Amino acid sequence: MPQMTGGQALAKQLQREGVRVIFGLPGVQLYHALDALRDETDIKFITTRHEQATAYMADGYARAGGGIGTALVVPGPGLQNASAAIGTAYAASSPILVISGQIERDMIGGDRGMLHEINDQLDIIKPVTKWAQRILDPRYVPEAVHEAFYQLKSGRPRPVEIEIPPETLRQVEDIELMEPVNYQRPAASAESIQEAVRVLAGAKDPLILVGGGGNSSNTGEALLKVAEHLQAPIMTTAEGKGTVSERHNLSLGTPRTRDDPFHDYMARYDVILAVGTRNASPNILRGQKIVQVDIDEAEIGRNWPDTLGVVGDARLTLEEMHKVMATTVPQRESQQEDIDSVRERFFGKVLASEPLESFTQAVRNAMPDDGILVPGMTQMGYYSRLHFPVYNSRSYLNSSYFGNLGFAYPVALGAKYACPEKAVVA
Repeated sequence: MPQMTGGQALAKQLQREGVRVIFGLPGVQLYHALDALRDETDIKFITTRHEQATAYMADGYARAGGGIGTALVVPGPGLQNASAAIGTAYAASSPILVISGQIERDMIGGDRGMLHEINDQLDIIKPVTKWAQRILDPRYVPEAVHEAFYQLKSGRPRPVEIEIPPETLRQVEDIELMEPVNYQRPAASAESIQEAVRVLAGAKDPLILVGGGGNSSNTGEALLKVAEHLQAPIMTTAEGKGTVSERHNLSLGTPRTRDDPFHDYMARYDVILAVGTRNASPNILRGQKIVQVDIDEAEIGRNWPDTLGVVGDARLTLEEMHKVMATTVPQRESQQEDIDSVRERFFGKVLASEPLESFTQAVRNAMPDDGILVPGMTQMGYYSRLHFPVYNSRSYLNSSYFGNLGFAYPVALGAKYACPEKAVVA
């Protein structure tokens, strides 16, 4: 078993798990981690001027398609500075790993007034992380990193955090590295898929609503197969924009969440297929049956009373759903004329407002189809949720329900690093 420091074990296990870029801000508690990262030539370290930017850039990197984003910050105020961005990633179901330092190991919990001390640091980060762990023994560093990546790759993707005191990073021990996480996301059970198909096949007028899970699981192609078979119009939440191109003939766009005449009109749709969305605005419903596809069982029925849960990865589940439909459910006749009428009556230009409409379309016209827009919490940003057409997956990155000021520019920087060939606008 090789000897190494805790910092070397951290760097080497991160490399094994596939980390190729870390957005970070160095500090005294992290010196032995940075020393080890210097020797890992596969990992690029990008320095920021403020900890908030580290996690925002990691979030943008992850959501644009770069893979799991990684941020490195000092403890206490460093982690607190990053927490607004971590909360945004939590709201948007974005898989980021946050590595935080700690104060001296023997001083944790002592309230001695050590540099960057907070008691208890794990508590402040718990509400905006899926999983968090403190590592005191360097021998357990690989295991903790491995578990962090398991949490990031399984279930609902959300931030995780590990924190390591400086002595743990400095200490030399016999340390065994672990093989990288190899996790295959599951489709829903065959029974729940068959029941979902039965309900959808019996619908007189089905409608599809897609959330951020549509983008994170790359659901577009499978979703269109199901939608075309059912001839069901597709709506998206702001987070779901781009799952299918808004040029597609079945796409309606994004509905308003309040004071919208379409909500009453929605009563005609007797079954709604909800994909990767908790639907935080249940006021838009009018008592419909919901078939909810979600990787997170805890989200099933959270905001909908009459829900059939289909728990599994959205893309894989919809692929299996279409296979069952193709052999058991007749293809519906085209509903295009009706869908076009609904779109013209309730979506798009009928809701346009100047000068926001002209500004929004000028930005859209100046960007290539695969360009990435990161709208801030501004009037333009709010307007874009409904009126900025999106044609590609992972090309509209908003702050979800966290609604942070100042998030757009650093998220755009992370997205640009993930996709250097694409235009990115904030």
